[in-house]
Amino acid sequence: MQEAEDVRRVALSLPDTSEKVAWSMPTFRVAGKMFATLPEDESSMAVRCPKEERDELVLAEPDKFWIAGHEAQFAWVRVRLAALEDEGELRDILADSWRQAAPSRLLDAHPGLGLHGED
Repeated sequence: MQEAEDVRRVALSLPDTSEKVAWSMPTFRVAGKMFATLPEDESSMAVRCPKEERDELVLAEPDKFWIAGHEAQFAWVRVRLAALEDEGELRDILADSWRQAAPSRLLDAHPGLGLHGED
């Protein structure tokens, strides 16, 4: 079972990532741009996800993914940490969100980040 400390460790292992408290919760940013948060009781995380993909995720795995009401208009999805299969899945989800927020210079420097165990 994945926990908040696993999220923190994996997120901070991604290039140019920092942690900053905002809205009374930990947020993780790449080059200053937020890509993950640990809301409420830290039993879930919120990550960037294109709206069309997040709707498919929620329909396919509602026990794992959901959309918080106040985030419905934004391209974010919530992930229940206890529902994740393993740390590899956690890393894949965080790396995907990181790629959506990272500037081109970092994407160019780390093209395989999180893909098939690369980088």
